[in-house]
Amino acid sequence: MKFCRDHFPKNRNLLTSTILAGAMATGFTPCVAFAQDATGGTTQLETIVVQGSGKTISEDNDTVVPTRAVSALKTDTPLVETPRSISVVTRKEMEQRGATDMVQATRYSSGVSTGGFGYDPRFDQITIRGIETTESGDFRDGLRQPVMNYGAFTTEIYTLDRVEVLKGPVSVMYGAASAAGIVNKISKLPLKDAHHEIEVQYGTIGRKQAAFDFGGPIGESDELFYRVVGLVRQGESNYDIQDDRYLLQPSFTWEPTDATKFTIYGLAQDTETESSAWTFENDGEIYRVSDPDYDYQKVRQYQLGYQLEHEFDNGLTFRQNARASDLDLRARYADRRTMFSAPAARWPTAAVTDNVHSFQIDNQLQAKFDTGGISHTILAGLDYTGVNSDFADGYGDTLPGEIGSAPSPTLTGFTSNDLRQTGLYAQEQAEIGNWRFVGGLRYDWLHQETRDKVAATGAQKDDGALSGQVGLLYLFDNGLAPYVSYGTSFVPSTQRSANGGVLDPTKGRQIEAGIKYQPDGENYSLSTSVYRLVETGKPQYAGYSAPLFLYENSGENTFTGFEIEGRTTFDNGISLIAAYTYTHGEITGNLDSSIIGNTPTTTPRHMASLWANYTVAEDLIIGGFSIGGGIRATSESFTDDINTAKNAGAVYFDASLSYDFGVKSPDLKGLSLAVSATNLAGRQEQVCNGGYCYFGQGRTVLGSLKYKW
Repeated sequence: MKFCRDHFPKNRNLLTSTILAGAMATGFTPCVAFAQDATGGTTQLETIVVQGSGKTISEDNDTVVPTRAVSALKTDTPLVETPRSISVVTRKEMEQRGATDMVQATRYSSGVSTGGFGYDPRFDQITIRGIETTESGDFRDGLRQPVMNYGAFTTEIYTLDRVEVLKGPVSVMYGAASAAGIVNKISKLPLKDAHHEIEVQYGTIGRKQAAFDFGGPIGESDELFYRVVGLVRQGESNYDIQDDRYLLQPSFTWEPTDATKFTIYGLAQDTETESSAWTFENDGEIYRVSDPDYDYQKVRQYQLGYQLEHEFDNGLTFRQNARASDLDLRARYADRRTMFSAPAARWPTAAVTDNVHSFQIDNQLQAKFDTGGISHTILAGLDYTGVNSDFADGYGDTLPGEIGSAPSPTLTGFTSNDLRQTGLYAQEQAEIGNWRFVGGLRYDWLHQETRDKVAATGAQKDDGALSGQVGLLYLFDNGLAPYVSYGTSFVPSTQRSANGGVLDPTKGRQIEAGIKYQPDGENYSLSTSVYRLVETGKPQYAGYSAPLFLYENSGENTFTGFEIEGRTTFDNGISLIAAYTYTHGEITGNLDSSIIGNTPTTTPRHMASLWANYTVAEDLIIGGFSIGGGIRATSESFTDDINTAKNAGAVYFDASLSYDFGVKSPDLKGLSLAVSATNLAGRQEQVCNGGYCYFGQGRTVLGSLKYKW
């Protein structure tokens, strides 16, 4: 029996141990998966102005060639002056391509791999530079969305202004975070101008969605602003996998002066999907392991936070950002793999609950000043994160004919995990003529604790982690900017070692060199990078000692790669986004010495993508139309670390078409219609990872009618 996040090979500390224990006790087939837990700091969203461009974050979202990222250094530094690799997906790009989730939003970015675990709406599955980041690289508005056991926060793309992918270690700014980098999702927050939007969608397999986005000044006030985003979605998706969601995201801003700004925001989200997308094959046909009539995963998540910023007269700026988050997960699952070989055999069932509570706060003090010919931007910060997860699981079985009315198994295993992290960090940015220097250090105090509530046993550990980064860039007058950088990372774990203690944190280090090109005032950009990334101390399953499963910090993977990403818009309405990624992954440390030198599972050597969009000039007879098309190609990858079999390479085609009625009919200003399609050829590849296989996403078509005023 298998009830874990089966598509995460590193995944699930206590989930692994408790579920494996239950599986062995009932004779089920266990899954072995590993977990990494992390947390981090925050960053400020609006309304920073891009140096040299005069753009605010809102204006920077109205293009597919952004000039800045709010996440990289937590300061107002243009992309071309930041010595690290960053991909930014703006709201305009998401709408052009008709992206409906985080996977679709990021799949045209260099260094990013999606679909390595098939189609699965339970989680936002994104891999950066060969390392899966869902557990330790998921950030929203600069704050980590923590994962401890099984439950994970998911983000609705309609609630976002942009997505920023930071590649490589960022622990110096964010604390515990993946060695591969983070995906920071920037929420829609209040704007000063009034805006209203209503959208309805209908798509493949009866997908139905309605959404709204209202905001602007409150009454006649020039100090108070609001924004409310809401959405309701119902409908099946591919392979009888449910994808229902209801959410409300209100936010309010008080800006009494140009120097002070306070924003409070909240989120209530209710999602229902399936608890497993795992598959099996019979007589050439592929079936889901779990029965759709029994399977479900219901998640309610709530977030409440604020962002405070005040600029002093002496060049100092203080920011304080905080958020409390709560997640409640209920799921159950049935294993029907014997439905053909033994039709009368009882089907194993499993149930799980996970309650996650977290609080995070980040205090930042920024100073800008000059000394001689050097311009300084110094950022100092103190942040705190506390996360608790209460997890429970249980197992049973049922007859196939009774699956529709079978109850959930009784919960029998109860565990709890706690993580407390306090971080102190400082960063210096210096401009010396055309030179740009960045250096930073951070130290974190960690307290990790895990408890088995049934056995009344547990372990705890107090630890520390030092992180750093350094980067050097030279900005030529023509916008060409070569750079080099080095950074380190850490991710704490709550898994148990053979001596009964908690494992040491997983660590990472990377050296990167690259060239950026983005002339001031031009609508095109190009970035290239080469890197060597090492992740050490990965938790690995080391044996079973009742009632515990044991692990060792013995895993190590090394990735070397090359990436290039280009973006441009032309005056004739054409825009292009192109990316190529080369990744060479190697297992350089493992308990199983026979696989050292092999390639990590589902790590394609080559990935390439191209998206082109054409917006017809308004004065032409077909003015108002916009058409786009894209191609994504991925090379083959290994199905497991043993490297005995491969997933096939694949090529996918996407397309979009939209029409703005207001271009030719002023009375219909604000009304638009769009149709988008992914995987036009309808390829339904089966993707295998670590011994488990999943469906790739089939063809999807979505129509959207939107009205803005």
